[in-house]
Amino acid sequence: MKKIITYGTFDLLHYGHINLLKRAKSLGDYLIVALSTDEFNLEKGKVCYFKYEERKKLLEAIRYVDLVIPETRWEQKISDVKEFKIDTFVMGDDWKGKFDFLEEYCEVQYLPRTPEISTTKIKNELYGFNVDK
Repeated sequence: MKKIITYGTFDLLHYGHINLLKRAKSLGDYLIVALSTDEFNLEKGKVCYFKYEERKKLLEAIRYVDLVIPETRWEQKISDVKEFKIDTFVMGDDWKGKFDFLEEYCEVQYLPRTPEISTTKIKNELYGFNVDK
């Protein structure tokens, strides 16, 4: 069984997220999503619309996702890859090169994002200003 893992916040779930999860799952048999906790997001300067448990339930309802685990810190990736015997680590290509250090433990792939959609874009359009500034 080929295991895949990806990481993210997945707030305001949209079709770009679904595209990424579908493509990630197509690379193997079992997809694990490490979902950033609310506390970890605050450390990164992010405030989510949906709380962790709500985002987790949404991800668990997606047919491509087999398991959702909490992401509580940047440094857990190596231990997750080892613990879950991951074959391929997947992230959006906006992170290209940032996780190449994992190639010592598994294959690393950066998938193209869906260019016309993002959570930031949705928030900016809803609120009428740039929420990242």
